[in-house]
Amino acid sequence: MEKKRWICLFVENEIGTLARISGLFSGKSYNLDSLTVGETEDPTISRMTISLTSDDRTFEQVKKQLNRSVEVIKVIDYTDIPIHMKELMYVKVGHCSESDKAELFRIAQVFQVSIADCDKTSYILECLQTEEKNDDMIRLLQKIFPNRIEVVRGGSVAIEALSMTVR
Repeated sequence: MEKKRWICLFVENEIGTLARISGLFSGKSYNLDSLTVGETEDPTISRMTISLTSDDRTFEQVKKQLNRSVEVIKVIDYTDIPIHMKELMYVKVGHCSESDKAELFRIAQVFQVSIADCDKTSYILECLQTEEKNDDMIRLLQKIFPNRIEVVRGGSVAIEALSMTVR
């Protein structure tokens, strides 16, 4: 049975590492749902957060391949452990009337997101939520403002929780 999986990788911060890691996935026809990467507190090491949807067998193969990769220092399976996870997302809503503006401010308040920028008829929402909450907000905005939204998603980042927590 396929389900959402999460992996954290610590990799050498070198030119070409991202291409080689993502190449491992494309070479085996594994589709990534999200991949984020950034330098850690040690400038020689980068941290990758990868999400994919797969069955148990395929996911075990992915982890084995990643562990065999020379650039990979450590692989952590985040799938079934408590983590804190957020996704950065921007949503631009265009052609807004005054009533649209009021509705957008209500939505921003309910979803606990901020208005990052605006002009006379357009607004940009800045969202730092879970992927699921961001999905919910997109569905709502598509219903209320059909064909007037533009979405930019940055992928999720995650860290192991210190205590038991919900994603």
